[in-house]
Amino acid sequence: MTAALVAGLLAGYGIALPVGAVATYLVSLTARTSLRTGAFAALGVASADGLYALAATLGGTALAPLLVSVTIPLLWTSAAALLALAVRGVLTAVRQYRGATSASRAVRELGPVRAYLSLLGITLLNPVTIVYFTALVLGSGAGAPSGAAERAVFVLAAFAASASWQLLLAGGGALLGRLLTGRRGRLLTAVGSSALIAGLAVAMVT
Repeated sequence: MTAALVAGLLAGYGIALPVGAVATYLVSLTARTSLRTGAFAALGVASADGLYALAATLGGTALAPLLVSVTIPLLWTSAAALLALAVRGVLTAVRQYRGATSASRAVRELGPVRAYLSLLGITLLNPVTIVYFTALVLGSGAGAPSGAAERAVFVLAAFAASASWQLLLAGGGALLGRLLTGRRGRLLTAVGSSALIAGLAVAMVT
């Protein structure tokens, strides 16, 4: 049981720690909205990691070949969704800067539930996550979680590890939002982060 716990924690941090387009968007989103919205978005990312960890432990061997045929379409879909988020971020920031959209209205436009679902969907579109967890389960051989209890511990540990890191990123975004109280600072941060997200999205498919 302890081995499954440690393996789950390591797996969760292993997939969560690399900062990519999703993490960048999470920080930017929290800075532009609120810590509550960012926390829900963070849990959306962690939920996707947990679901993929569950799928890998239940049917990693069967799922791995099936993903080969859909990896490229998933990559393109994920990249397109991230580009759309980047464009939306710039447009929202420009409207706020011009005074057409207040910060409180922006929070209402993308509330906690929508933030959770958006980040859940974006992360689920990333085939790298399921391939990562499947490789871990298959590569561990005899040490892979086998019983129902061990699988549950592995999945919950992976979710907890991912959630702790994503919530830390959201907290950083909230702190950034407090520091950037000026309209110009928020605009420049939103544009810069959106440009980074767009660049990372393009890099996914090139």
